[in-house]
Amino acid sequence: MIKVLLVEDQTLVRRGICGLLALTSDIEVIAEAVDGEEALAKIPQVQPDVVLLDVRLPKMSGIEVLTSLRNRGGVPPTILLTTFDDDEALLKGVRAGARGFLLKDVSVERLADAIRQVNAGASLIRPAVTERVEERVRQIVPGFESLDQPDRLTRRETEVLRLMAGGYSNREIADSLELSEGVIKNHVSNVLSKLGVRDRTRAVLKGIELGYI
Repeated sequence: MIKVLLVEDQTLVRRGICGLLALTSDIEVIAEAVDGEEALAKIPQVQPDVVLLDVRLPKMSGIEVLTSLRNRGGVPPTILLTTFDDDEALLKGVRAGARGFLLKDVSVERLADAIRQVNAGASLIRPAVTERVEERVRQIVPGFESLDQPDRLTRRETEVLRLMAGGYSNREIADSLELSEGVIKNHVSNVLSKLGVRDRTRAVLKGIELGYI
């Protein structure tokens, strides 16, 4: 059973998420918190496998909670939840140690799958496909050249691709993942090569097609 601590200040949202996760057979919400300070107190007490953490909370934001935990020496596997596609929160959250980032209107299937993945050690840096990405999709003629059977991306390359989908620059991705810009450029080149595409936009489209994004 995967033990989850849910940190959410809105009662209806909190109850809704608890109700949805109660439908799963392998995930249990073992504790709840309604603000950042309570979350900081409960995390060491209940030792959850995964924390579902609202980005915007009373007293301390979700980012501040993560930063405080990191300064104390340990961030549990954490998925940030928000009601909108918040680019700045995503970058700050990744930098602070978040493993995942999902919108609150995510389906129970995707939420449960995200919890399982993060509990297993994976990262789920999956910003929603934003309007700017959708606009790029509309601008490209279908059927662009790519590999029919691309090489499989590594976990790090997948993280980089997902941040590319958010429209982030190499510098922003480097800052978020705490890597040098040169390393990120190499990862981007590897992604383009493995997918058999010639630019970042086509890489994102191919990533959507293959289920990476």
